Amino acid sequence: MNNPIRTNLLSVSYGQHQALNDVSIEIPARKITAIIGPSGCGKSTLLKVFNRLLELNDDIIISGEVFVDGQDIYDKGVDVYSLRKKMGLLPQKPFPLPMSIFENVAYGLKIHNHLGKGKLEGLVEHYLKEASLWDEVKDRLHAHAAKLSIGQQQRLCLARGLAIEPEIILGDEPTSALDPFSAERIERKLIELKKRYTIVVVTHNIQQAIRLADYVVFLYYGKVVEADTADKVFKSPQSLMTQAYIKGEFLDEVWFDKEARLINKVAQGEGI
Repeated sequence: MNNPIRTNLLSVSYGQHQALNDVSIEIPARKITAIIGPSGCGKSTLLKVFNRLLELNDDIIISGEVFVDGQDIYDKGVDVYSLRKKMGLLPQKPFPLPMSIFENVAYGLKIHNHLGKGKLEGLVEHYLKEASLWDEVKDRLHAHAAKLSIGQQQRLCLARGLAIEPEIILGDEPTSALDPFSAERIERKLIELKKRYTIVVVTHNIQQAIRLADYVVFLYYGKVVEADTADKVFKSPQSLMTQAYIKGEFLDEVWFDKEARLINKVAQGEGI
């Protein structure tokens, strides 16, 4: 499927706060999509919608459609467990399970499969290698995961996520808590993994988005300002707001009015 995730007029509100407003986007398969925008613009909310970590309650209202592999995931009767199994999650801060390095990776394998000890050990090794962690931990697999460095813990979380064989990897600012060296290792691994997985990364770091992204969604206070290939967004953005954000300029409501006036001028044949 060319676009494994697609939204149509998606809106989310927390009480009186409108977090997302009529978001219609398509996430391309086996590419890295970066969702960019200032803090509080709805990036993490959008990510949580994809795997239904943002569930309905009295304070949260979700409208519109969200399709994963062609199925509207908010339809009644959707198997949320199966949906989440399709998605590996890399959080902002790593959260290894309170158990050994080995058991962190084996946990999901045991839940989803009936495996003998020999096969389980082989798969744990495989996924630790996939996350570029095996060589650093192979001699201490039964040590507590909390003894790992923060960067190693994040790669362990990646190995644990890959072990459930997802189709999609979601990263919510997955390198923001890491030192530059550890962040670079995660970035290199994501670029390698996109050959087999669809990857969606939330980041406020423009330089990281430039390094990683094949496709970009720029959100500004719940609205999609621009969504296109990374080459077009970063080299020839169509929106004045996108141009300003990439340059690091301050954005406020005035930008919406300024851009709307220019669009109206063009529509009326006045030019800019």
